[in-house]
Amino acid sequence: MTETFDFETTDDGFLGSALRLLQPRLGFRAGSDAVFLAATLTARPGARVLDAGAGTGIVALAAAHRLDTIRIEGLDIDADLVALARENALRNGLADRVGFSAGDLLDPPAADATFDHVLSNPPFHDPAQSPPAADARRARARHGGDLGGWIAACLAHLGPGGELRLILPAARLGAALAAFGAATGRTVVFLLRSRAGRDAKRIILCTTKGARAPLRLAAGLDLHDAGRAYTARAEAVLRHGAVLDLDDDAA
Repeated sequence: MTETFDFETTDDGFLGSALRLLQPRLGFRAGSDAVFLAATLTARPGARVLDAGAGTGIVALAAAHRLDTIRIEGLDIDADLVALARENALRNGLADRVGFSAGDLLDPPAADATFDHVLSNPPFHDPAQSPPAADARRARARHGGDLGGWIAACLAHLGPGGELRLILPAARLGAALAAFGAATGRTVVFLLRSRAGRDAKRIILCTTKGARAPLRLAAGLDLHDAGRAYTARAEAVLRHGAVLDLDDDAA
């Protein structure tokens, strides 16, 4: 039975409408950032994955849609969004492999789980540089806590050799690397540029807990061509669910 909500929702298509998600009409809404992040995940069969700050579930559901042998758990502090995410898992036939629960990543329950991978599109805006939105749900999603504390909590959920993947504004790169500290290595910085020749506004970071290999700056991805249409590589990810290989140096 379809659940009803006390706020207005929209029915939005992702991955060329292979996924259909309910989202609040007002407030923070998932977009291409979430799809690009999900597209980076590679995982062995049976791997356990955490989507930290899951919102309405697009990162977890997009990853599970492509990788049918993994189990994903989503965690979000907003109980209304968790209810939407559960409904979205049911609507897309993924509830047997993707579950969502309400809770605070920064204050997890005592019986905490260890994961092979953590994915997160975190509340990354610096309140000193960007004032919070008037809408409370949108403000929490964008300014929901200290980035360093968020990253530390994500790393705490990983076992040795586990991977953390984040999507962030390029301006937050320094804060993220400082939070990784000596706890991780084999870090990849992957640039997302609006067009060739432009500065990257978004970055995807992948780092491995306990690794010692040096940081690598990948070539990244140009999202649009000169005519402002999506490039073939971006289109493949956004519309067709292709993998976004962080080790591929073709821009």
